[in-house]
Amino acid sequence: MHHTRMTLIAGLLACSGLVQADVRVEGPVEYGVFSSQYKDFQPGERVLTRSNQDIERTEEIPARLGTKFGMRYSLAGKREGDLPLTLLYLTPGVVTPDGQRHDKFEVQQKLVVGAPQDVMAFEFTEHHEVVPGEWHFIVYQGDRKLTEQRFQVR
Repeated sequence: MHHTRMTLIAGLLACSGLVQADVRVEGPVEYGVFSSQYKDFQPGERVLTRSNQDIERTEEIPARLGTKFGMRYSLAGKREGDLPLTLLYLTPGVVTPDGQRHDKFEVQQKLVVGAPQDVMAFEFTEHHEVVPGEWHFIVYQGDRKLTEQRFQVR
């Protein structure tokens, strides 16, 4: 009986160690519109920005070219070879020039162990991308949801 109890305790301790090793969001999640001094965006144009770009905290997103919005967060527990992140962008229905409707975009992103912060963002670079309505951003690792944020594009 004593041996069984010790085996059970050892197994529980091993499992708790695995839980602590999971990737998790640490600290506050910044979200909103990424600030830019550039004003006259043209279709297809992207502007290079700093990684520590200021974010105006808001859920209300202006529906215009050049608007970049999303989340910036810190992940703890990242290890080399871990499952990548899945960035899921749920849209109100982006219709591309080929006539295809996209209610979601999915991006796989490798974990960068040394990166202090991670970003999930969308930038309106083409007129057909600027779709008013609810945009829902979700970050997963495997089947675990790490964080999410909803935005209203107007």
